[in-house]
Amino acid sequence: MRRNKLRKLLKQGKPTIGTHIHSTWPGIMEVIALSETMDYVEFTSEYAPYNLYSLENMCMAAELHDMSTMIKIDPEPKNYLAQRAIGAGFQSVMFANPRSVNDVEEAIRAVRSEPNGWNGCWMHRIEGYLLECGTKKAARYFDDIVVAIHMEKKSLYDQLEDVMNLDGVNMIQFGPGDFSMSLGIAGQTTHPKVREAEEKTIKMALKHDKHPRAEIESNEGYEKNLKKYIDMGVRDFCVGVEVVILYEWMKQYGGLTRKALEKV
Repeated sequence: MRRNKLRKLLKQGKPTIGTHIHSTWPGIMEVIALSETMDYVEFTSEYAPYNLYSLENMCMAAELHDMSTMIKIDPEPKNYLAQRAIGAGFQSVMFANPRSVNDVEEAIRAVRSEPNGWNGCWMHRIEGYLLECGTKKAARYFDDIVVAIHMEKKSLYDQLEDVMNLDGVNMIQFGPGDFSMSLGIAGQTTHPKVREAEEKTIKMALKHDKHPRAEIESNEGYEKNLKKYIDMGVRDFCVGVEVVILYEWMKQYGGLTRKALEKV
C-alpha cells in the first residue's frame, strides 16, 4: 500500500501545492506531474462527469510520478463516493457543502476504518483486491486519509469552533461563492461579511492546526492574492483550474490572433 504523500507533508509541517482538474484523462495527471511543481491534484468530481474506472486510471497515473491525489465529492451520496474513491487510490477527500457538524462527523466516519468509522473490508484496488483486505495495514491506510472540509455554508460557519474541535478534520477550505449565496448576497465574494468569515476561518484553523487551504486562480491578481494568504499564515494552496486556464489562454491569445488577422 502506497504512502500518503499529502499526509506526510502535512505531518512534517511543510507547505503543499495542488491544482484542480475536471478532466479524467490520465494523461492530464502525467502532464501536471511532469511540471514537477505539484504535490497533489484535486479532481473536482462535484463539477465533472466520471465513472469508477476513470478514478482508478487517474490514481494509477499519479502514482507513477509519486504525486498525491484528492477528490472533491458531492454532499450525497458522500459515504459511497468517498469509499469508492479511496478504494481507487485517492489519498484525500474534500467534502463539499456540509451544512452541520453532524454532516462533518459523517464525512469523517465515511473515511476512517471500523470500529471508529464506516470503512471496512472492500477488496478494492488500494487493498490489493484481496491481499490487504481487512488487515491492520488497510485500517491504518484509511485512518491516514486526509479529510478536507469545504466551509461554504453559513449554517456550518455558525458552528465553526465545533468543527475545529473535531479530531478527524485535517484541512479547511473556505468557499466564498457558496458562502455569499448562503448569506443571500450571491456573487458578492468580496463583501465585507464574506471576507470577515474567510479570515476568521483561517485564523481559527491555524489555531487548531487544521491546515487552512487557499484557492487561487490564474489571473492578474495572482501574486497579490498569494502574498495576502501567505501573510495570513496559509501554507497550503490549490492553484488554478484547467478549464479556467484554457478559457483565459483562449481569450488572451485567441483574441490577439484575431485582432492581428483583422489588420491583414
